[in-house]
Amino acid sequence: MAQVNQRVLPGFRVSLGFTLLYLTALVVVPLAACVVNAARLSWDQFVAAAWTPRAQAAYTLTFSAAFTAAAVSAVLGTLIAWVLVRYEFPLKRFFDALVDLPFALPTAVAGLVFSNLYVPNGWLGRFLVPLGVELAYTRSAIILVMVFIGFPFVVRTVQPVLGSLEAEAEEAAALLGAGRWQTFRRVILPAILPGALTGFALAFARALGEYGSVVFVSSNIPNRSEIAAVLVVNKLEEFKEAEATAIATVLLAASFVMLAVVNLLERWSRRWDR
Repeated sequence: MAQVNQRVLPGFRVSLGFTLLYLTALVVVPLAACVVNAARLSWDQFVAAAWTPRAQAAYTLTFSAAFTAAAVSAVLGTLIAWVLVRYEFPLKRFFDALVDLPFALPTAVAGLVFSNLYVPNGWLGRFLVPLGVELAYTRSAIILVMVFIGFPFVVRTVQPVLGSLEAEAEEAAALLGAGRWQTFRRVILPAILPGALTGFALAFARALGEYGSVVFVSSNIPNRSEIAAVLVVNKLEEFKEAEATAIATVLLAASFVMLAVVNLLERWSRRWDR
């Protein structure tokens, strides 16, 4: 009598079908629609729409600001993760939960708060502007809000790594004569580097598509302070759907590249753990 191969977990076909239906309806179909609309353009039309001087300026600002913000988030997030894992202090759980606030807070609210803080009559602007530090409606403000939405990714990817890193390794390095910098460079950094790089990639990918907070803190001047996501919205408001679709396709391609990078970093991290 043939043995029936039964799966340990019940409902495999139903759950798999629901998962594929969900991914198809909410992810694949919208993305495919964007690509199909862009494919209606010839190559020359696509380049003319997606590579105008205004679009190039938006790409330059978007990618440079996102990269800078992700680098700052990597350093800041690693430091915050270190403090949350290695030290005990009052209200530690509160501050640990506070890290996740940018995930739950609407980005428009974040942009509105930051813009009110740094305007000349804002809480911080009234002290910074007389010193010559103007952050409102500048490139620095764009980077600032991108750091705000990006650093939690780094904290949450580095924190488990630090939690699993035994303090005995650092003590052994100290007993062997290593200084603090040598211990960090040879013991701690190799352990947290895969997680920090993954957090950097996630923060960078998140910043590329940011719109809600940036539109409040940037002056949104074409060829100067306009990011790519804002440019897409502006093109739609001008009823230039072809140009908006072309620019959105470029951002979509960049997102897929970052997704591939994140997956490669996660595989590298798993191999390092083994």
